[in-house]
Amino acid sequence: MLQTLKNAWKIPELRKKMLYTLLMLVVFRLGSYIPVPGLTEEAIKGMMGGFGEGMQGLLNNFSGGALERGSIFAMSISPYINASIIIQLLTVAIPALERLAKEGEEGRKKIASYTRIGTVILGFLQATGLYFGLKAGMQGNAVLNYIVVTLTLTAGTAFLMWLGEQITEKGIGNGISLLIFAGIVSRGPAMINSIRASLFSAEEISIQSIITLVAILVISVVAIGFVVLMQDAERKIPVQYAKRVVGRKMYGGQSTHIPIKLSMAGVMPIIFAISIMSFPQTIYMFVKGTATAPTGFWAVLLNLFDQRSAFYIIAYFLLVVFFTYFYTSIQFNPIEIANNMKKNGGFVPGIRPGKPTSDFVSRIVSKITLFGALFLAVIAVFPILLAFVPNLAGVSIGGTSLLIVVGVALETVKQMESQMLMRHYKGFLE
Repeated sequence: MLQTLKNAWKIPELRKKMLYTLLMLVVFRLGSYIPVPGLTEEAIKGMMGGFGEGMQGLLNNFSGGALERGSIFAMSISPYINASIIIQLLTVAIPALERLAKEGEEGRKKIASYTRIGTVILGFLQATGLYFGLKAGMQGNAVLNYIVVTLTLTAGTAFLMWLGEQITEKGIGNGISLLIFAGIVSRGPAMINSIRASLFSAEEISIQSIITLVAILVISVVAIGFVVLMQDAERKIPVQYAKRVVGRKMYGGQSTHIPIKLSMAGVMPIIFAISIMSFPQTIYMFVKGTATAPTGFWAVLLNLFDQRSAFYIIAYFLLVVFFTYFYTSIQFNPIEIANNMKKNGGFVPGIRPGKPTSDFVSRIVSKITLFGALFLAVIAVFPILLAFVPNLAGVSIGGTSLLIVVGVALETVKQMESQMLMRHYKGFLE
């Protein structure tokens, strides 16, 4: 990997792209420390009730700690992610959007513009909800505070969306993914300090603390290796194209394959599951606030959805499995794959074209998705189970964050490799 970066740095065009990407990430990090007028770190922490591995913790990690600091990038690009998910779902449900998605570059540009509009609308709504959750701790004119807070947070999200698009266009890698990557990686020192504070006291260093630290390092290395293995795992379905003569030329006759990735849904099932499981806490936070203790129905409901409860862990696990199947069914259409193969004279050896092929691909996808769903579910609940280990209650090793960091790093290096291969450079992926 270091050799890849070294080779890329020698190419003037790639070096310019790398420097541009780094500059944009620096701008992102600097903006995460610019406060919103009227917002205080104490008020946000009081409203959120801490930043664990729930939805609040996930948003805080995406923003690189900007949420808990009350900065202009507090909402990060979460409205953009939500808008993208909604547009993807509507593309499946609305025929007009489905036709637009198949129109090539012009269609993608129109869908991208719809996503931008949706990002601004959702950002404004999310900023409004954040303001009403914090207004009790704010001083001054309520109307002026509302205008300043909501417009500043919405503008911060819109700027990050533009920043991500600029990185995608003029830099290396996917800009939105790299912004999330930078936000998560920037939380590394805070996590290391949290581990140090949890394991080692100022008075003494026990053998048990050293053993626990070694165990954390081993688990982290094994987890990273496991995530890399599962991210790159795929099932290849062989496809043979029949020979056909057009004029004086012969086409077809090649053998290829359809790659089906094990984790086709990415981290979206985990994000969906966290959103649903955090819904009761979020509603209570905005309706009742964090100053009053829950009683009656709210007390029962919040205890049921507490992260350390057995119901939460089991429901969270099952929701991740369910949403993995759901999101995969949206992303991958076996019937469309089979029809395209039939039109181009392709077939799976031993399987008849048409419906038998789509049924065969569906069975393969269903089996692959099961392993992918279990993998995501284990990654999701692992940090919660780790909190039950003595001396690790305050340590947050996010499975979702690990999945994103590894996935973005692999994808960025692959893009760098592909650009170098076009210039006859050899990299470690060969």
